[in-house]
Amino acid sequence: MRRGPWAVVAMAVLCAALATGCGGGKGGSADADGSSGTTPTPSATAPAPSSSELDELNRLVDGAESAADKADSDAANDH
Repeated sequence: MRRGPWAVVAMAVLCAALATGCGGGKGGSADADGSSGTTPTPSATAPAPSSSELDELNRLVDGAESAADKADSDAANDH
């Protein structure tokens, strides 16, 4: 199935949300207090996300899929 431009936008939003939620890792420039200003990246032994976090991600994915389906429908109607 071919995805329209809205599908790309929806996927970019999803990726940005996931990347933001994962922390920034170590490195980068230090703040005035000497800290890097980022949170550490979770390790492989980090606890699994809570059910409320999973529910939020599921809603985000469902919204992205809905936007992609609507964009596909709109694109099909344009031709």
